[in-house]
Parts: sequence; C-alpha cells; structure tokens
Amino acid sequence: MKSWLPLAITLAIQAMVAMALLTLPVMAIEVAQTLNVKPALVGLYVAIVYIGAMAASLAAGTAVKRWGAIRVSQLGLLLCAAGLALCMLPHLPAMVVGAFLIGLGYGPITPASSHLLAKTTSQQHMSLVFSVKQTGVPLGGVLAGAVVPSLAVQIGWQAALLCVAAACLGCIALAQPLCKSLDDDRDPGQRLGFGNLADPIRLVLQHPALRRLAACSFMFSMVQLSLTTYLATYLNLTLGYGLVAAGAALSFAQVGGMFGRVLWGGVADRWTGALPMLAGLAVLMAAAALATAALGPSLPSWLILLVLVVFGMTAIGWNGVYLAEVARQAPAGLAGVATGGALAITFLGVVLGPPVFGAIAEIAGSYRAAYAALAVPTLLCALSLVRRRRAAPAVQTP
Repeated sequence: MKSWLPLAITLAIQAMVAMALLTLPVMAIEVAQTLNVKPALVGLYVAIVYIGAMAASLAAGTAVKRWGAIRVSQLGLLLCAAGLALCMLPHLPAMVVGAFLIGLGYGPITPASSHLLAKTTSQQHMSLVFSVKQTGVPLGGVLAGAVVPSLAVQIGWQAALLCVAAACLGCIALAQPLCKSLDDDRDPGQRLGFGNLADPIRLVLQHPALRRLAACSFMFSMVQLSLTTYLATYLNLTLGYGLVAAGAALSFAQVGGMFGRVLWGGVADRWTGALPMLAGLAVLMAAAALATAALGPSLPSWLILLVLVVFGMTAIGWNGVYLAEVARQAPAGLAGVATGGALAITFLGVVLGPPVFGAIAEIAGSYRAAYAALAVPTLLCALSLVRRRRAAPAVQTP
C-alpha cells in the first residue's frame, strides 16, 4: 500500500500540468479574437509546447537523480505557471515563449513520476498503478474543458490563465511536505550538463525492448493527437454536428480514455502482460479508426458515441501500460532516464501527428481518408509487438 501516497500526488500533478497545457487551446477562439489571428494557430501552440516537452524529458532523468522526483515535479509546475502568466500578454512572441515554458514544465513530469512509482510499486501492480497515474492526462483535459471556458466567459481569458497558474502554485505547496520522504534517493553530486541530454535517447536505442516500445509509442501518439485535435472538426464538417455537440462527443472520447487507462492496466497486470495488451490495443485502435472513418450522419447518436468511446479507450488508454513496461525494461535505477528518452520519441509523434493527419486530409480532400490511414501504422505496431512476444523465449539463456 505504500505506493498509494506517491500515486495520489503524481496523479494530482499530472492532471494539473495537463490542464495547464490545454487551458489556452480550449478558449482559442476568444484568444484569437483578441490577437486578430486565426484559431487554427492553436496547432502551432501545441507543437511549440511539445518541442519544449521533448527537450525537458531528455534532461529529466538526470535532474531527478540530482534533486528528486517531487522537487523536479514542483519545478515543472512552476514553469507551467510562469508560461501561463506569460501567455496572458496579448502578443504572439510572448505566447510563443509562454508555450515553450509550459512544455518545459510538462516534459519532466512523467519521467519524475515513473522514477517515483517504479521504486514504490510492486512488479505485479505496476501496469495498473502507472495507468491510474496516467489518467491524470485526460482528467486534466476534462478539467480544462469543464472549468476554463466558464472562467473565460465570467472573468476573461487572461484572468482564466491566471487562475490556472495559481492552481499550479497550489499544487506545489501540496507536494512540499512529501519532498523529504519521497526524495530520499536524490544525489546532490549528480552532474548536470548538455552532454547528458543524449543519454536517455542512447539508453533507449541500445536496448531492443525499449527501442521497440518507443517506436510503437511514436505511432500511438500520432493516432492519439490526431483523434483529439481533429475529432470535433470532423464531426462538425462531415457529420453536421454543432460545435457544442461535437465538443461533448470529444469529451466522451476523453472519458473513454480515462476508463481505458485503468482497465487496460488492470488487465495487463492480472491476465495478459504488457506486450500482448499493447498489441491488442493496437488492433482495437485500428478497428476504431476505420469505424470512425465510416461514420455517417444517418447513424444513431448512441452508435457514434460508442465508436468514439472505444476509440478513446484505445487511442488515449495505452499510455499507462506502455510506461509501466518501459520502467520494467529499464536498467535498475534508470527508470526515469529510460522514460525520458522514450517520451522524447513519444512527443515527436505528438508534434508530427496532427500536421501529417492534416496533410493527408488536405490531399485526399476528406477527414475520412485520414482517419482510415491511421489504421496502417497501428497494425504495423501490433505485428511488431506480437513478433517480440514470440521471439522472447528464444533469446533467453539458461
């Protein structure tokens, strides 16, 4: 049971930084009106955030070893708060810097939590615990969607940014009492430097199991961000949904993702193991992408929502099982470093996924074709994971 306190604080921190990341996108229309720009520029904002997240995730493993997981998480929250405050300035350059700061704050959170949970969680419960922690990402999305637009209407979008920044600072205070006990493995003598940034990637590439997991996460994250970035637009333009109804449907997919993260983690721990679970999710993800591409306005609403919930459960629900397996496969004491390297590759898929999806939709002249195309990389991932599972006994030595 000793893992539940670290789980609770890491879940809260994960939800808070996810909410910080999505605060500006959920009120992009109002912000765009103030700046006299197109709301579509929010895609550039997300890309800048994740570029910052990639850089921070590479440095996170070394930082965690020096300062501790809780302290690094607090630093991440502080950077998110600073980025949100900077985004209050109605100038694009300020928002670009603010977005990058939010990314720098978001990036180290998962490596830090992986380090902490890896040392406090038993092997047989690791997938479930990591999956519960990762529900913080869609939970932050739900909080951003439910709270931020109302704040923007009542007190203005700039004040809404300030409120979320204040909540980040409150989360720092909440975590402070745990620093002494949970950061007891920190090494103040650990050196920091730019040379360390290549170590996480090198670690992942040198281990075939980590390399395969990271490659699959690259593909999975492309699917995940394509779903969440374009679903509302697809429903609005192709199926004739109103903006409110399309947003509600996207929320259903996010809730499906929260449920899926816990469900798949429990199933992987109790019955299947991580690799078969990830392979099965890849197949289900491909099927859900094809089903989404086939949706039509004449279908009943309950069936459309069912397809989207399944899509959310798979495309958003894989992360916890993946991160737990990365922590298992990492060399002893290097779960944070391995997670940072793997996440850098994951975040690259996040950066590239939506633009590639948009390009396919533009070339094909249809969002249906783009969603159907998502089935190809996910099925390739399933084949790769199944081959790894079958090959595993052959490489064991007596």
